[in-house]
Amino acid sequence: MTAAYIALEGGHVLEGRGRAPGTTRGELVFTTAYTGYEESLTDPSYEEQVLTFSYPLIGNYGVREERFESERVHPRAVLARELTDDVASWLEAEGVPAVDHLDTREVVTDIRDSGAMKCGIAVGDDVTPEDAIAELENCIAMSDHTEIGAQVSVDTTTTYGADNDGETVALVDCGVKGSIVTSLLERDATVHVLPHDASVADVEALGPDILFISNGPGDPANYEEAVSLVEAFVDEVPVAGICLGQQIVARALGGETEKMAFGHRGVNQPVMDLESGRVVMTTQNHGYTVSDPGLHLEISQVNVNDNTPEGLVGTDYDVITRQYHPEANPGPHDTLDFFDDVLAMAAPDARAIVADD
Repeated sequence: MTAAYIALEGGHVLEGRGRAPGTTRGELVFTTAYTGYEESLTDPSYEEQVLTFSYPLIGNYGVREERFESERVHPRAVLARELTDDVASWLEAEGVPAVDHLDTREVVTDIRDSGAMKCGIAVGDDVTPEDAIAELENCIAMSDHTEIGAQVSVDTTTTYGADNDGETVALVDCGVKGSIVTSLLERDATVHVLPHDASVADVEALGPDILFISNGPGDPANYEEAVSLVEAFVDEVPVAGICLGQQIVARALGGETEKMAFGHRGVNQPVMDLESGRVVMTTQNHGYTVSDPGLHLEISQVNVNDNTPEGLVGTDYDVITRQYHPEANPGPHDTLDFFDDVLAMAAPDARAIVADD
């Protein structure tokens, strides 16, 4: 059996069965999703993290590329109670270390008790616990990954749906899931996907009806360019955001964000709309949250479990954001109408825009 070791902050070293070789390090997190492992593994929001699946069997319906949310696997490593050969082979081909035959209940409990933590991984025929410990010693905090946006973003602007007749969306790619773009295209929008560090001039040249900030990995404080774009255009065009995008929009409008103990990751997070009282189940994947929305935003939806903000709306501007993933994939489709609400903010006809200095 191929050896596998996971070194955790605090000195604990776990041993499991190696399914895909390699050494790596990252922030240890867990998801409660019981389906959608292909979508989760290709979600850019897991960049620089080690993903633990709480559901015991991962891979029982194979691996199909049409379910991927991006072009590659993003977690630095994968932990599970049992991985099928299909998933293990996929991860090995992607160069992503994988470990199973773990008591993932214990791992999840450790994360819930101690919070998301640094870890080191070593998998291979000749690895030792010391190899995993060495990886742990070189692991840095998520907030210190200051260039993480560049790891998941497009390099140049890419346009989808150029022949569509609907609104024009400038989507700032901080690690966007493919299903977000698809959800906009299905509503006849033209979507320009821009790099995470796009300039005011880049957006201005597109003359969009809507500025949209995507999901993505890491600390929203490290996305200064995206914050600047929201500041520049919020008084000119409607602004929307999902997940990290909500946090970036809040920071741009005077709000504050903070790191959560272990975040929300799964497909069964209950969210209440404060106006209607309706509760829906949502898909989530984030480790940061808005701690204070500031003076220009108000909280429209909250998480039923911990009361953290799940939706924000502008009090002075046309702004709508969601902390969860309304496009789901995986997860329930109860919140797809978010995209209708976003597009409804735009004026019927496109207009040229000039950013604030």
